[in-house]
Amino acid sequence: MSSPVLLASLAVLFFLLLKVPVLAAVMSGPVVYFLMTPSVNAQIFAQRVIAGCESIPMLAIPFFICAGIFMNYSGVTKRVMNFCEALTGGMVGGLAQVNILLSTLMGGLSGSNLADAAMEAKMLVPTMVDKGFSLKFSTVVTAFSAMITPLIPPGIALIIYGSIANVSVGKLFIGGLGVGAMLCISEMILVHGISKKRGYLPIRTKGITGKEFLHALKEAVLPLCLPIIIIGGIRMGIFTPTEAGSVAIIYALFLGVLYHEMNMKDFIQGVKETVTTTSSIIIIIGAASAYSWILTKEQVPQHLTEIILSAIHQKYVFLMIVNILLLIVGMFVEGNVSMIVLVPLLAPVAMAYGINEIQFAIMFIFNSAIGDLTPPFGTLMFVSCGVTKCNMKDFIKEGIPFYLLLFLWLMLITYFPIFSVGIVNLLY
Repeated sequence: MSSPVLLASLAVLFFLLLKVPVLAAVMSGPVVYFLMTPSVNAQIFAQRVIAGCESIPMLAIPFFICAGIFMNYSGVTKRVMNFCEALTGGMVGGLAQVNILLSTLMGGLSGSNLADAAMEAKMLVPTMVDKGFSLKFSTVVTAFSAMITPLIPPGIALIIYGSIANVSVGKLFIGGLGVGAMLCISEMILVHGISKKRGYLPIRTKGITGKEFLHALKEAVLPLCLPIIIIGGIRMGIFTPTEAGSVAIIYALFLGVLYHEMNMKDFIQGVKETVTTTSSIIIIIGAASAYSWILTKEQVPQHLTEIILSAIHQKYVFLMIVNILLLIVGMFVEGNVSMIVLVPLLAPVAMAYGINEIQFAIMFIFNSAIGDLTPPFGTLMFVSCGVTKCNMKDFIKEGIPFYLLLFLWLMLITYFPIFSVGIVNLLY
């Protein structure tokens, strides 16, 4: 690795660890490189940033962000929550079960784990505390259930990874859906055990009648059709993942008109939120594109692949080292940022070992999502505790069983490809 590339990489890591705004931190690498390499035309810097923002698959990001925001304004959340109550209200730890199921279903609508955690922390945690759940347990359930969101289509992390590594976003959607569903079920089982031990009661003591269930299903069936429309349309070749985003927007607007809960003011506000949220994501991706171009030009991934292949002869050892690296990085750097920096380096190495690209992608995204819950800089942990006013120390202590569950699933995804690619192989 040449000195300019080394200094550029160190600059990125240094500013990320200092918690400098992500855009400035990622942009610092290309700036350092071009300043130290006068032989390379500086205009390439601007060209690579713009080219990174102009990627067609990246259009799916603003589309799905917009669809998720419109869903929040159209009364969808309330209807989906009522449906979750109808399904899980009779279980031990009823409201906690509702929390987990709502995160899973809303993940298929919003695609944002932070938005999901903030919403549920405001809507459900106060009610859970009033019903006898401890504040720390309610906050932990909210944060750890929101971790499912990046895995459920149309998770933004799936789209970003697919764009960076040139992997089919449609296959990532299906692979993430299977892992997300299994994580949802396992978290509900864990919550059942804890709730039974602590005496957390169901929402209702009587079983739900068929009429009540059908009413809740009728209210929620149209919103719940969106993930089916997205995955079905992509799989049947009706539209691409990018076009699926525009379909989601139209569908969200249709629901807003149908439910009479979204007016012109909400529409304008939703567009503004879409622009600001998308801008902050896309411009970071543009800066990362320039950084990736530098790495490719200097053949860093190729050299790294040669070094790792010569030092590590077992792909399972490589996967373990990657997991440890990502867990450490996740403690300090937000998941999507680490993905932008590390995927161009690690994905080619994984291919050289013959590791399935979908398996490695799901493992990477799952590991990065764990980082959002780990101290000292876990964003999901901060958002959830910030809204509920839960003490961070209490959160970590209460979350130990959930951390153990996540690490168990990480090992299963890493070493048993069937969990991440089984459904993908079945459908493709």
